[in-house]
Order: sequence, then C-alpha cells, then structure tokens
Amino acid sequence: MLVGPETFTTLVASSMTTDVRPALLTTLCYAAMMCLAVGLNLLPVFLVNIGTSFGGDDPLSREALGRLGAVTFVGLVCGILVTGPLADRYGAKPFALLANLLTAIGLVGMALSDSYQMLLIMVFVLGLGAGMLDMILSPVVAALNPDRRTAAMNWLHSYYCVGAVVTILIGTTALALGIDWRAVCWLAIVLPFGLVMGFLPLRFPEMVTEGGRTPMAGLCRRPWFLAALVAIFLGGATELGMAQWLPAYAETSLGFSPVVAGGGLLFFSIAMALGRMVVGALEHRANPYAVMAVGSAASVVLFLLGAFLDNPAWALLACIASGFAGSSLWPTMLAVTADRYPDGGASMFAALAALGNAGGILMPWIVGVVGDLHDLRWGLATSAIAPLLMLPLVGLLFIGAQRTRKLLSA
Repeated sequence: MLVGPETFTTLVASSMTTDVRPALLTTLCYAAMMCLAVGLNLLPVFLVNIGTSFGGDDPLSREALGRLGAVTFVGLVCGILVTGPLADRYGAKPFALLANLLTAIGLVGMALSDSYQMLLIMVFVLGLGAGMLDMILSPVVAALNPDRRTAAMNWLHSYYCVGAVVTILIGTTALALGIDWRAVCWLAIVLPFGLVMGFLPLRFPEMVTEGGRTPMAGLCRRPWFLAALVAIFLGGATELGMAQWLPAYAETSLGFSPVVAGGGLLFFSIAMALGRMVVGALEHRANPYAVMAVGSAASVVLFLLGAFLDNPAWALLACIASGFAGSSLWPTMLAVTADRYPDGGASMFAALAALGNAGGILMPWIVGVVGDLHDLRWGLATSAIAPLLMLPLVGLLFIGAQRTRKLLSA
C-alpha cells in the first residue's frame, strides 16, 4: 500500500510527545546543523584526492571539480524549494526525518561510487538532504526564539561551522594517515542515523501562526523582500566561494601540503563559528545592519589580500580571516527578514535559503572557470564581487527598515 503525505504525517505524529520540548529540540537542531556541515564539507576537504581517484593519470579538470560542488548545491536548492511549502502544510518533523535519511543515503552512495557520473548523482542526493535540513532548521529555531531571532540564527548557524570543524579535523587526519575518503563517508553516516532516532519522539512547533501565513505572492510584491533575496544570494556567494575552494587553492596555488591546506579550511570554519557566536552573544547590543555592512567591507579586503599577497602564509591567513568577516551575513539576513515578516512561514525561509545557496551554486563554479582560464588567484579574487555588491544593498535595506519603523510609530 502506498503511503501519501497525510498518512506519513499521521504516522510520524503518532510517535510524538504531547508538548514541545524547546531545550531538547533546539539542541537536536544544533546537531542537525552539524550534520548539514558534514554533507557539505567532506567534498572540499578531499577535492584533490577525488580528482585523482576518478581521473587516473589525467586528473579531473578544475571545471569538473567545481561541477561537483555546483551539483551538490543544485540538490540543496531543490531540497529547500520542495520542503518549504510542504512544511507549512504538513509540519517540520517529516522533513527533518527524511532529510537525515537522504544525507545518509548520499554518503553511502559516495562511498560506493565507481564513476564520476555516479558520484555526481550521489552528491546531488547528499545536497537534497542537506537542503531539507537547511530549510527546516531555521524556521524551527526562529519559532522557538521569537524575541531573539538575530542571536538564535547566529548561534544555530555557528553549529554549522562547528560541524565543519569536526568534519575537516576528521578529513585532515585521514589525509595524514593515508585513509581513503570513502572510509570517511562510511564513518559520517553515524550522525544522520542518530538524529533520526533523536527527532522521532519529539513534537515540533507550528510553522504557521494562528493569524495565518503571509502568502509568498504577497511577499514577492514587496521591494524590501526582493532586495533581501538578492542580499542573501550575495551573502551565500561570499561564504561558499571561499569555503569550497580554500583547500585546493592553498595546495595548488600557495604551495602548501594537503594536510596544511585542509587545516586552512579548518581554521576558516573556526573563524566563522567564532564570528557567529560573537554576534549571537551581542544579541540586542549590535545593529544587525551595521554588522552586515562591516562584514561585507572586510570580506572584500580580505578576499583580495588572500588572492594577491606574495607571501603564501599571509595570503592563507587572509583567507582564514575572511571566514570571521563574512560569517554573520547569512544568518543575520535571515533574522532581519524574519523580524520584518514574522508570518512568512516556512515558505519564506525556503525562498531565502534557496537564494542564499544559489550563491553556492554559482560562485564555486565561477571560481573554477576563471581558474581554468587564468589561475586560481584570479578565480578566488572574483569572489570579492559578491560582498562588494552586498555592501550598498545592506544600506538600502536599513533605510527601508527605518522608514517602515517610523511609519508604524507615527
């Protein structure tokens, strides 16, 4: 007998506790954000090794390697877009469970892939599960923390960085010990399976308030929201262009060993985690628009220093520091949009997450294409375009928010 969405939701609901348990559910959301990080950070750590594994004597081109990252984020965006409207209708829990199952399937499939084409399919599946997680976790945590969304979003997304740090530590250790990347994929499936067991008995908060949800068609007619979509696209491009290519850049252009190159991504992720934790700890003491403006400007400077400094050590340090500078762009943009449209529902978060991750589709691929045409220094330098464009856009969003606040207080 086929099980439809309503039946599946009923079966899941039958296992739930009566009340929402905010502390436990928030903790599991943090762990799930770490699971998302596993899905998206294994690939860049082992990018050079994967190129050798599937290319033989003729390693895969930079474009082909960039395509792997792009396909992962295509899957991620598809997962986001499919999950958002359905989560408003059926709730968050079924998709939290399915997301972790797809993540595990993707990891197993990567480990078993015997061709580049099979690997492309599996990284898409992995991205699909990651996209569902990326979409569902933010509105759940926002619903649990309505009075401190900027802090909550930055804390939640800091655990993405914590997960990235753990993943990179395991990956670089594996590189140092000569352990194959496929074995690491097998090890990583423990986390998504554990999360399925953890989420199964819990009740999730409602995605739509009692007053109803603001339709996406209505949101898309508002210039401020459209500008927010563009801004989060640029924020995603800022973060993911560097994150996807840093190990390969450090190894092939700066001349570091694979272990040191993987360590560069490790410290980049630590810097991102610290940046988000700092903004989370500041809570109401820092203007979120000022935080994004400073982060955008600093990212431009650090990207260019990382690309063109003659000293490899200083160039790598600038790349790592850009993780701190750009860390708060994505979660803070989510938070200010949720504050402005609190009844946007999961569909609004889906649109924001999709556009943010679309930056992760475009920018790594552009870096690879420019790297093939010139070199990776120029490829990495193109990433500076994203925060450069975001800087004036944040100013316009701030002006729009101030005008609305004055109209409401009048």
